[in-house]
Amino acid sequence: MLLKVSLLCLLMVAILSGATSQSKTDYTVKLEDHIRAEQVKEMKWGMFICWSFSTFSGHEWTPTLDKDASYFTASGVDTDQWCKLAKDAGMGYILFLTKHHDGFCLWDTQTTDKKVTNSKLGIDVLAKLRKSCDKYGIKLALYFSEGDWNWPGAIDGKGAKAGIGKNPEMKKAQLKELCTGYGPIEFFWMDHAVGDGGLSHKETVDFIHQFQPNCFIGFNTGETAGRLNLRERGRPGPIGDKSTVWNEGHLKDSYDNFLVAEFTYPILPKHEGGADWFYSLPKHDTLCQSAEKLYNDYVGAVKYGNIFSIDVGPDYAGRIRQVDVKTLEQVGEMIRTNK
Repeated sequence: MLLKVSLLCLLMVAILSGATSQSKTDYTVKLEDHIRAEQVKEMKWGMFICWSFSTFSGHEWTPTLDKDASYFTASGVDTDQWCKLAKDAGMGYILFLTKHHDGFCLWDTQTTDKKVTNSKLGIDVLAKLRKSCDKYGIKLALYFSEGDWNWPGAIDGKGAKAGIGKNPEMKKAQLKELCTGYGPIEFFWMDHAVGDGGLSHKETVDFIHQFQPNCFIGFNTGETAGRLNLRERGRPGPIGDKSTVWNEGHLKDSYDNFLVAEFTYPILPKHEGGADWFYSLPKHDTLCQSAEKLYNDYVGAVKYGNIFSIDVGPDYAGRIRQVDVKTLEQVGEMIRTNK
């Protein structure tokens, strides 16, 4: 009898060990797209973190050629605060800005010196965020600017019409680092505002899937590719609903390949001066979208099988504003009360 019990215990340990190992490597095993789509939808809503050079410039787009890593003067970073707040707000994921158009990287990249580990902060913020996400049970998605004002052909600080910087090999090198060094990435939010960097959207999807076959990928504008339909400054609604997008430039020729729609907008309401997506200016520290609006858009996202990320901009100390904390905690309470 004792032998049977011992064997049973060993079997259970083996099963549990196998399950744990499998859970850690699931993102490398290709799933059916419809199964993966349901997993993405289950995240429901999340927090879009925009924190970079523009936090300190007071402008949405920050010219970069005259700036090195020292321009990023953050005095600290509290990724635990971000993730705990996400958890309290009933969120399933954090969408983190890894690189904006200025080319400053918020991870310890080997592709450029313009990176956070060369700044005064000296911390791989993405690595720190990964640990905090795991601690609080929050999934991780990544924003990435496809183009870069540091790359050949670009005109610093200007949009795509003024010149598109291309460096496809560096784009691939940066995406490979993000896909292989920071665990499972739920999806990539690709910003096409300053071009595709010389690597087409289809090529970008195929390249990422070499490393993370279950990662969904969306592009806000440009060539249609990937399974994720992005709606920058959009609202909830069925895939293909043209009324859910910000402007006509965000419409797609076809919606046949999309399985999930994601919409996002800043937590800051309309205001004069300063940035929208990044921390704006101290004079705007009391401005915030209402908890009721955010909750209603959360309900809409769930209704239509969308996911919804509300953008917040951490301040100079790497912490989320108190007005945002209070508002998101209120939304979390609404979600729990109305289950």
